[in-house]
Amino acid sequence: MRLQKGHYLSSLLLAATISTPGYALNLIDKEGDQLNLDIEAIFGTFSSDQSYGNADSSPQWQEAAIKYGFSGHTTLSNNSQLYGTINALTTGAWGDGEASGTTLGDERQTRFEEVYGGWRNDMVDFSIGSQIVTIGDGFILNDDALNFGNGVDSDLNRGGAYWLAGRKAFDKTAVLKLGGETGLRTDLFWFESDNKAQGRPEMAGINVEHVSDIGTFGAFYLKGLDTDPTGIAGGNFDNLQRDGQETMSVRYQGNAGVENLFLSAEFATQEQGNNSADADAWYAEAGWTFADLPWSPSVNYRYSTFDKGYDSLFTGFNRGFGTWFQGEVWANYSAAGPGNTGVDVHHVGVKANPTDTLTLGALYFDFEDTTGRAERSDAREVNLYAEWVVNDHLIISPLLGFYTPDSKTSVVDNTDTNTYFQLLAIVPF
Repeated sequence: MRLQKGHYLSSLLLAATISTPGYALNLIDKEGDQLNLDIEAIFGTFSSDQSYGNADSSPQWQEAAIKYGFSGHTTLSNNSQLYGTINALTTGAWGDGEASGTTLGDERQTRFEEVYGGWRNDMVDFSIGSQIVTIGDGFILNDDALNFGNGVDSDLNRGGAYWLAGRKAFDKTAVLKLGGETGLRTDLFWFESDNKAQGRPEMAGINVEHVSDIGTFGAFYLKGLDTDPTGIAGGNFDNLQRDGQETMSVRYQGNAGVENLFLSAEFATQEQGNNSADADAWYAEAGWTFADLPWSPSVNYRYSTFDKGYDSLFTGFNRGFGTWFQGEVWANYSAAGPGNTGVDVHHVGVKANPTDTLTLGALYFDFEDTTGRAERSDAREVNLYAEWVVNDHLIISPLLGFYTPDSKTSVVDNTDTNTYFQLLAIVPF
């Protein structure tokens, strides 16, 4: 089982570092009724000097994801709203396929993505259908975005855009949100995944959080209700531990009332449904923005640790590079299994904004493997990236990565530094 991907940038478009609003062509907007045509495309080209399962020793490949559809709402007499979204997603991969070999470069797929409807007022929001479910910053639950191609088994193919991971919505959901923007609020949810590489689990949970000026305190519980195993690749993707699994966490994120300070932490404990050993995971992060200096640079340090056997579930790309895919090469290609399990990670991130439309960043990761698996190794990685909002309809983001394992593994029989490159073009309409 490989770590699930969740990079498709969707409404956040490069997450926390570029807060670009969603784009839509307004078709109807009158007397409380609105209908929008939503279109968003993202294209990426990638190269890796090392292969981690791809037949090509230095693969180069391309990925694309285009989402298009409608969203809207109608306002009722009591100032509540009925709302809904329907969209489809077209994805594809070209070239040699991605570096770990889960795609071959010949994948193409078009299918419905988000199809859901709901009712909401100031304190209650209830929705059902195929949609994304996210809690906190995605440390445990971000979306259903593991997107394999034909490289492992054609039955796992979800369109082949492995890094972009366009398919994020859970197949079936019911979500009830109670509370306003601040104070005490609650989420009750149920979802069922049709993703064969995730074991097609059914899960339900509750999230309770308190939002105030000093930050958000939260508590979260997730229960695995069932799985629907396929036996593909000898059952490596069946995730049988999720049937009966219980995951609980507490978290905080905010500035503790201190301007320019950033704090974030979460502790999770997990009981497996197949009597495997229990496992914990946690992280603590602190950052500071030097707002009075040119370019307003910021520095963050984070320590995260994941017990051997910890199931990283539906974690994903949420508030920028490194959350929660730690290192573009290590997390996405080289780890030969779930990245956020059996590892301790030290991370330092530096970011600056030369202009209102340009962000420059550097990320450093130090990985200490605690699994003892032959596929993995202690390693270090550096990522250098930029995010440039060219105009309202184009964002360009290049990233250069350098990944160095401490020892040879069964995946790569050398300790050479891998030079990795990706270039993204995000086109919101």
